[in-house]
Amino acid sequence: MGNLSSKKWTSIWVNGVIILVVLFAMLPIATTVLISFKKQQDITRKPPIIFPCDTPEKSFDLSACRWATEGYLRVLAPKPAGNILGFELTGNMLRIYLPNTLLYAVSTSLLVVLLAGMSGYAFSRYRFKGHGALMAGILVITGVPLLTNLLALYQMGVTLRKAHLPFYDDRLFIVFVYIGFFLPLSVWIAKGFFDAIPRELEEAALIDGCSPMGALMRITMPLAMPGMMAVFLLTFVNVWNEFIAGYLLISKNEHKTAMFGLYDFLGQNIINLQVIAAACILIALPIVILFLFTRRIFFKAMVEGAVKG
Repeated sequence: MGNLSSKKWTSIWVNGVIILVVLFAMLPIATTVLISFKKQQDITRKPPIIFPCDTPEKSFDLSACRWATEGYLRVLAPKPAGNILGFELTGNMLRIYLPNTLLYAVSTSLLVVLLAGMSGYAFSRYRFKGHGALMAGILVITGVPLLTNLLALYQMGVTLRKAHLPFYDDRLFIVFVYIGFFLPLSVWIAKGFFDAIPRELEEAALIDGCSPMGALMRITMPLAMPGMMAVFLLTFVNVWNEFIAGYLLISKNEHKTAMFGLYDFLGQNIINLQVIAAACILIALPIVILFLFTRRIFFKAMVEGAVKG
């Protein structure tokens, strides 16, 4: 009984610590959401209030809450239009920056999954001269921060821009930069998932008359799909949240990313915190929705990679 009681108290302490960590992590998010729905006068009040629901008679009155969508209206900038909705959203965040970021994130993630999948499979299944050196080199490259390469990349972009090449575009250049930065780690992750798949499954498929490519596409790739999905999600989130490369390497504002849009809002609305908070929520919302729909695949892949790899 004493041992059981000790286990129970250990479980309570562990759960309590986890709850505290979660609450601490959720505090900035909850604060941002609250600020995004406040009016300017409630944000700048001294002393500050958590909920804008006070009255001269009461410190909290639910019927007197002064929630507002001023921040979101200034970010989205809706205007009357002759379409089926009767309005259109003209704000740069939704019209320019978020679509650009979505384009960069999706294209980079798909290409990284393709290249990392092929490279990871080759490193997992074949032993060739220089195998270990290549893997070590990829690991070393993974540790090099993007910031250290930005000067060289910036000069490269300026040179290509001055060359007036018919196929050159800053958007294409930034996608290749993102691929080069996020691919090395993805190769290691993909290799770990392919290592966890028994070779005997492919050998059995070959004995049954399947070609090597057929065994790869019909047997190995479906089993590695959770790992490839994890690579896609990690790359997508990293590209979505990246700021400095998109800021320096893209010359035209109409091609810049959502993080630059947030930086732009910060410069224009330094005292209008509800506008900045609304922009933060709109930028984070697609990532939250993506993880809500793919969380099971992602955590399954992470657990399988940790246990088997």
